[in-house]
Amino acid sequence: MLNAVSSLKGFEIQAKDGSLGTVDDFLFDDSTWKVRWLVVDTGRWLTGRKVLVHPSAVISAEYGARELNVALTKAQVQDSPDLLQDRPVSQQKQSDLYGYYGWDPLWGGSMFGSGMYGGSLYGGGMGAIASPLSAPAYFGTAALQEPERREPGPDEGDPHLRSIAEVTGYHVQATDGSIGHIENFLIDNESWGIRYLIVDTSNWWVGQRVLISPYAVKGVDWSERHVRLDLTRDKIKASPSWNPSNLVDGEFERRLHNYYDWPGYGW
Repeated sequence: MLNAVSSLKGFEIQAKDGSLGTVDDFLFDDSTWKVRWLVVDTGRWLTGRKVLVHPSAVISAEYGARELNVALTKAQVQDSPDLLQDRPVSQQKQSDLYGYYGWDPLWGGSMFGSGMYGGSLYGGGMGAIASPLSAPAYFGTAALQEPERREPGPDEGDPHLRSIAEVTGYHVQATDGSIGHIENFLIDNESWGIRYLIVDTSNWWVGQRVLISPYAVKGVDWSERHVRLDLTRDKIKASPSWNPSNLVDGEFERRLHNYYDWPGYGW
């Protein structure tokens, strides 16, 4: 099943013994297109604090009640490694969270690796998406990095961690011009992989929205907020039409992927 990310924002996170707060944002890995963390606003329970919950902790969803149930207790979350909201989320801090909760950092693997996603497009990951001019990391206000290749320090923000809220609205460029902007994302509710970018094409193709797989992303200019595709405008305009009011089922996905010659998702 695919969910629009926007529909999950504001969901209540229910622990075994009560509410932890509400979903405020999602952080994804720009090298794998997988949601790595749910950002939970703890509200009045832990005033002024946001916590990260790994997708593997989610055990069920109650869509009518707008709730996600997690295999955690409030005491676990309260005693978890703290995150400073004026500092970026570092790789070390994430490692602390994995160790504290016993979560598997390799859970779900890579969307573009072997298995249900049918092979690697970029040799084991979407490394080409990461620009040397990185956008500020989540929770941070660091300046743009110089284009040099180096490993981040233990307290620096993870350069591959991106906020869904921040990337929403990025302009999308075909090989021959702009097609619109990212309006939303569709994610797989089992793997938590970003399956499609929902692009609002209203400034170019009035009244239309199109689904673009990460397979079509050639690169991202994080400083200019532009996503570059390896598709032409004509190719996109002739793609199978999609009505946002309809569910995206396997039959439609097969037609879409066959048209673009994208690898399948193992429907």
